Amino acid sequence: MNRRKLITLASLAASFAALSFSPVLPAQAQEPLKVAFVYVGPVGDAGWTYAHEQGRLAMDKNLGAKVKSTYVENVPEGADAERVIRKLAADGNKLIFTTSFGFMNPTEKVAKAFPNVVFEHATGFKLTKNLGVYESRQYEGTYLQGVIAAKMSKTGVIGFVGSFPVPEVIRNINAYTLGAQSVNPKIKTKVIWVNTWYDPARERQAAETLIAQGADVLTQNTDSPATLQAAQEKGKYAFGWDSDMSRFAPKAHLTASTNSWGDFYTKTAQAVMAGTWKSGEVRGGLAEGMVKMAPLNAAIPADTAKLFEEKKAAIVGGKLKPFQGPLKDQSGALKVAAGADLPLNDLKGMNWYVQGVDGTIPK
Repeated sequence: MNRRKLITLASLAASFAALSFSPVLPAQAQEPLKVAFVYVGPVGDAGWTYAHEQGRLAMDKNLGAKVKSTYVENVPEGADAERVIRKLAADGNKLIFTTSFGFMNPTEKVAKAFPNVVFEHATGFKLTKNLGVYESRQYEGTYLQGVIAAKMSKTGVIGFVGSFPVPEVIRNINAYTLGAQSVNPKIKTKVIWVNTWYDPARERQAAETLIAQGADVLTQNTDSPATLQAAQEKGKYAFGWDSDMSRFAPKAHLTASTNSWGDFYTKTAQAVMAGTWKSGEVRGGLAEGMVKMAPLNAAIPADTAKLFEEKKAAIVGGKLKPFQGPLKDQSGALKVAAGADLPLNDLKGMNWYVQGVDGTIPK
């Protein structure tokens, strides 16, 4: 066998060896990332779930064929949530967003059973290797609503329709009150708890009760526009929640603190596809664009609108923090010293009212 044949045979052998270890196959389109969303309410609630659904649609638009998303709506918090989340993971979804506080424990349990699936839970605090958490600093927008509420109130009493007494809702009640107190230190906030995220009839009843108790500007941490509609029917003012609800009660709707999830969902999906996703906590507010304020009602006086814009700019610039001291609870006990910031862990676990909020937090 001459040298030329040896070289040829060696080349062929090397080629076959390369093929056996690094096969060169016809180019195939990458399978889309399957992404699932679990919603506590209906996508048409006009509030929390609606905002998340708009975020999902924005992700789909941004990423096109790279993702294939689905959702399950009206999922009760508890055992049903675990069943739904587990099925979505078993169906091959590699990224699952669970979008309500009460989904936290079921999400953690399913995440342990599916270590190769990425889970993101909204408003919770439990982290594992494949479970992250995210939430908006919605209280920044609620603080600004309080500023407007105090300027627009004639009675010195403002109202809040609360869903469940969990930290995120209590933060919003306190921020609403603190924003109002920055204008009128004597203002009072009345709260009615409805123990539901979405029940238009109960939300309306709570709003009507608050108005009967003297509250003339209302906000909410519930998901339907019923509070707004009740306020308009009674000739009062109110704020939208999670999305711009002005179309439901244009005379009453002063503005809304809205959530914008599209960028976060897009970036999270991209990180999972790139293999760069890591578990952690993501919190975005006005500065990051995760919280946005709806246009102001033309009924708001120019000086109030100016004050609102100044306060918003201060929050965006980091000069104003809603929970900066001095802060006292209802008993008058100092919770945060002057000039200090409420620690993040205390903020995440807030279970007390600031001075100026009437009533007690349900157990």
